[in-house]
Amino acid sequence: MVDIFNNFFQGKRVLVTGHTGFKGSWLSIWLHELGAEVIGVANEPFTERDNYVLSGIGKRIKADIRADIRNGEKIKEIFKQYQPEIVFHLAAQPLVRLSYDIPVETYETNVMGTIHIMEAIRSTESVKVGIMITTDKCYENKEQIWGYRENEPMGGYDPYSSSKGCCEIAISSWRRSFFNPEQYEKHGKSLASVRAGNVIGGGDWALDRIIPDCIKALESNNPINIRSPYSIRPWQHVLEPLSGYMLLAMKMWESPTQYCEGWNFGPRMESVTSVWDVASLVIKNYGSGELHDISDPNALHEAKLLMLDITKAQVKLGWEPRMNIEQCIELVVEWYKKYRETDDIYGMCIEQISKYINYGKK
Repeated sequence: MVDIFNNFFQGKRVLVTGHTGFKGSWLSIWLHELGAEVIGVANEPFTERDNYVLSGIGKRIKADIRADIRNGEKIKEIFKQYQPEIVFHLAAQPLVRLSYDIPVETYETNVMGTIHIMEAIRSTESVKVGIMITTDKCYENKEQIWGYRENEPMGGYDPYSSSKGCCEIAISSWRRSFFNPEQYEKHGKSLASVRAGNVIGGGDWALDRIIPDCIKALESNNPINIRSPYSIRPWQHVLEPLSGYMLLAMKMWESPTQYCEGWNFGPRMESVTSVWDVASLVIKNYGSGELHDISDPNALHEAKLLMLDITKAQVKLGWEPRMNIEQCIELVVEWYKKYRETDDIYGMCIEQISKYINYGKK
């Protein structure tokens, strides 16, 4: 049983941008299992081994649409045709290092793409809830040892992080200008942003991410090269923030003027650890492999320390992380060890969602 939302999503029309991506595929699978009519809008998947491709979720959902979120008129047409009630906006250029190579495209996709989605929400009467997914990297990172709270300044050193900081400013502006909770009776919409980072799980093959890098090396019997071994991150399984996004959507639907703001979703403090430690746990669970430190003092800038304060989600939403770092890595590696051995990746994903839910039971 994968429903911890009291049948809330049953029969709801839910549009997910970026459903061919890593997080989007897992969200679409979970929503489909809950009985939602999922409308997926995205570019082509990154590889033929992506969770979206292997799970076959595109064939199960109500609509599997290819569209670029930079095309505002096309996005509005899709919204008009399918009349979604809830929108999860995940589509993005999500890679820090790639953003140095394509800064303009990163901004066009992340900032203007987000604005096009909000404009489509604004022009579509059926939409009641919009959840805009940004990142923990939207904060002005001062490498501080305590976690960032939702009311701290936006920023970003690299083009990716700064584009997401810009997204947050735009979301705040649209909320005040067009979706102001004080004027809810006029517009009938609730808009929130959610921030989570260093999300890991099965079916991610993106470039310059620690888990895909580990698995690619292990599958080819090569050592795992670690670029930033001492960088500290709030690691969390993909199902952790997704459960938070879905819980938030339910709360926004029920009390639209109380929850339309920014929210952090991250792990407990004991899961905030280094890249090296995470890679070591991958090796332990995989049963083989070795690590090589290839850090370069002249490499492109990436934050060394980044943590989130999740107190607000815990207190106001009643949301809690369910897994520790060991359970998280165990579930991640399980997917990558099994994906070539089973014909039922979709079933394996459902099984992992059930495991995740059971981790949280007392």
